[in-house]
Amino acid sequence: MVALLQETTKPSPNPLDMVEEIVQANQWHFERAHDDELVVEMSGAWCRYRMYFLWQRDISALQFTCQFDMRVPDGREAAAYELIGLVNNRLWFGHFDLCTEEKTPLFRYTSLYRGSHGPALEQLEDMVEIALTESERFYPAFQYVLWGGKNAEEAMTAAMLDPVGRA
Repeated sequence: MVALLQETTKPSPNPLDMVEEIVQANQWHFERAHDDELVVEMSGAWCRYRMYFLWQRDISALQFTCQFDMRVPDGREAAAYELIGLVNNRLWFGHFDLCTEEKTPLFRYTSLYRGSHGPALEQLEDMVEIALTESERFYPAFQYVLWGGKNAEEAMTAAMLDPVGRA
């Protein structure tokens, strides 16, 4: 167990106030059921995404998920987890997972801010931008595995091809 020093700073401010500014600037639909939870819905190039922001005051942590509008069909869970393992090896920030209740892929990240003045607006913008960029980048791989019948390695190869030029 790590010895704790006496805390000399006040708790971090609620970063959801800044996240709400980002959401409003992008004109995304959102709901804020209470001070510590924000739900955002927006459209990407491939599907709709639902972003959840949860502020945990007691530990000054911001949990963030970006959930795909895509269900894992029965019998494809093992293939989805295999793909998630390959995808996560390519990420520097956050990770993909499956929501066990809804059987949907999601990007997840948690930031700790204890002892700080909380995140800068740019950090929150980066968190959202990275989640959306990675979700858009790997959506085709999930589509190939879940609905195209490809295995995880085939899906990654197909999804990672960078087309040159325009059709």
